[in-house]
Amino acid sequence: MSNLGFENTDTFLLETRVFPPSPSTVENANITAYMKSKGFDDYDAFYKWSLENRFEFWDDMAKELHWFEPWQKTFEWTEKPFFKWFLGGKFNITYNCLDRHMQTSTRSKVAFHWEGDDGSNRTLTYEDLYILTNRMAKGLQNLGVKKGDRVAIYLPAVPEQVVALLAVARLGAVHTVIFGGFASNSLRDRINDAEAKVLITADGNYRGGKLIELKKLADEAIKETPTIEKSIVVRRLGSDVNMQAGRDIYLDDLLADIPEDTFVPCEPVDSEDPLYILYTSGSTGKPKGIQHVQGGHAVGVYATTKFVFDIKPDDVYWCTADIGWVTGHSYIVYGPLMNGATSVLFEGVPTYPQPDRFWSIVEKFKVSILYTSPTAIRGLMRFGEEWPKKHDISSLRILGSVGEPINPEAWIWYRHNIGHDELPIMDTWWQTETGMILISPTVVIPLKPGSASRPLPTIEADVVDKNGVSVGSEKGGFLIIRHPWPAQMRTIYKDPDRYVQTYWNVIPDVYFAGDAATKDKDGYFRIQGRVDDVIKVSGHRLGSMEIESSLVSHPAVAEAAAIGKPDPLKGEHVKVFVILKQGFEPSEAMEKELKLHVRTTVGALAVPDELEFAPSLPKTRSGKIMRRVIRARELGEPVGDTSTLDG
Repeated sequence: MSNLGFENTDTFLLETRVFPPSPSTVENANITAYMKSKGFDDYDAFYKWSLENRFEFWDDMAKELHWFEPWQKTFEWTEKPFFKWFLGGKFNITYNCLDRHMQTSTRSKVAFHWEGDDGSNRTLTYEDLYILTNRMAKGLQNLGVKKGDRVAIYLPAVPEQVVALLAVARLGAVHTVIFGGFASNSLRDRINDAEAKVLITADGNYRGGKLIELKKLADEAIKETPTIEKSIVVRRLGSDVNMQAGRDIYLDDLLADIPEDTFVPCEPVDSEDPLYILYTSGSTGKPKGIQHVQGGHAVGVYATTKFVFDIKPDDVYWCTADIGWVTGHSYIVYGPLMNGATSVLFEGVPTYPQPDRFWSIVEKFKVSILYTSPTAIRGLMRFGEEWPKKHDISSLRILGSVGEPINPEAWIWYRHNIGHDELPIMDTWWQTETGMILISPTVVIPLKPGSASRPLPTIEADVVDKNGVSVGSEKGGFLIIRHPWPAQMRTIYKDPDRYVQTYWNVIPDVYFAGDAATKDKDGYFRIQGRVDDVIKVSGHRLGSMEIESSLVSHPAVAEAAAIGKPDPLKGEHVKVFVILKQGFEPSEAMEKELKLHVRTTVGALAVPDELEFAPSLPKTRSGKIMRRVIRARELGEPVGDTSTLDG
């Protein structure tokens, strides 16, 4: 276990103001209505009730969704740490996102306002999405995709990406979405681990005005993916790309003979059947295939979307994340669609072509709920207050933050310049593994800048020492959760032992989040960051080993170590220490070459901001690089126990 330096918590205490909720917002909140249905006016009393009656709470949430067959038992935890929710229930998440809305006025409601990087627009109603999803599901069926098969999705943020997820889930198949910013090696490794049968990609796209040749990258990856039988290509650019006969097919050609009134019945899957595998970097270097299931994931994200963002029928909701990350799965696709929300889907970046791109979209579509990242907020802060002032953003009523802890300075800027010193900020803490938001304000509680506030109903979070003992208020420790929740990961795909060791055996019998945190006297949590060797750049988790493996694969590199350093814009940035092989000399040209190598083998997010040539690296006697020691030395912090160091 790392020496976490928990005593250094005073940096979180510089901003002490508390911002109470608006009485009218509280009165009309979704969570207030639910509290009152249970006989509560006081949130503290309601939260305490939820801990004692968690199964009643989750039964209530599940009953708001459609089940082909009801569950016989809400929860079972007989073979710890493996658990099950809604046992015996038959379910399909796509039915709940689309089919059940076809019987209501939501059918003609806008599901997505889409804006491309180049400013082009498309609008899709729930009926449009339903028709497209049925047709794509039929196309996938025609290619042999069936329940349980894995389908890899490597697409930009276009409506077809949403449709792909829904079509795969409709069939009871399992999707694995790979972020479009990953290089071919990362795509290859994830396809091979999932043993995907079909890949859905695009001819290419532009992001921030830069061309991304997705099909070219996909072709490189598929050279070494023996399980891929077919590659479906979305014409995003309409450019000529290599198409391999017998393997590659354009999506429009696949759908050409499938009529608009095609209906593919939703596969009624078991509540515990897998919905998706999403890969997240681990400290060992090998990406972890986080496996989520249909029933529990749906119930969890449906409820948290409803209560955290307080979504109402007339809201326009915009989560600015990428669908390639868990935030996009839960809070662009599944949560909003199950709630019948109108959403914005955006292909580009916040600063292209001007630093007011976000605010122009808010104005254009009259966005009322904005869920973005601290990195985006800090990046926009650099350009000053005049950019948001150019636009009418008065439609906004709720702000959100996701991906990493938001520092108080950025929180205050966000509230002042975007929220006009009035709007609540839902500062959410959760992970790929948790599937849904766990610690977050709702609109009915006071807010503290820089704090994710309190656990949501039924979530029993705590800050403990390495023995699992609560450390008390204002003391640093390990963030843990004491009882499972429905949207929680069920395992690491094909590696249940790693699941047990990583999440349940570090501190026995509780879920170990891998984050350091403090809790104040009011029960408000402040997340301090990762305690392992995962580097979190702009909210995206990168494994140290993944970056190091890339560098060592270069013929000039003997050894490498990667660490995260605090960054005012990205949260953390990557610094690497490189030992060159004999015959190679440090130089500016070598530095550029190695950075380019990381870009092409892992992806742009992993490119080091700093690269230092070193004569040696601190290691244990067993040969493990001591990143903790490197990081401490780099930041001028106490090195801690070095008894295992070699020499």
